[in-house]
Amino acid sequence: MQQDWHDALGALSAALGGTPDDADSASPGDADVAQSQYADLQTAPLHIVLERKGRAGKTATIICGFTVSDDRLADIASRLKRRIGCGGSARGGEILLQGDRLQLARSYLIDLGFKVK
Repeated sequence: MQQDWHDALGALSAALGGTPDDADSASPGDADVAQSQYADLQTAPLHIVLERKGRAGKTATIICGFTVSDDRLADIASRLKRRIGCGGSARGGEILLQGDRLQLARSYLIDLGFKVK
């Protein structure tokens, strides 16, 4: 008998230990793992500002004050962009997010264990 594609996908998901979306979900366990990864590495508070100058009138959210390595900064930026659902970049100790994402970025960074001003 032919399996329904939902059953096949469910079986594959169970065999692999979850779905790819599980890694991006907001379960408290994910925040605890991420918090233990980054909270001890960053001691100074982060500053989040909105900026429009030099961007053709488009708003950008800038998070500055990171003291972690560039690899960790890229990982944090990737998680943050996926979580918020926006574009951006990470370089030179800063994360740039496209649009006004101040409140979303603030809440997620606090969940990761960072101090935010």
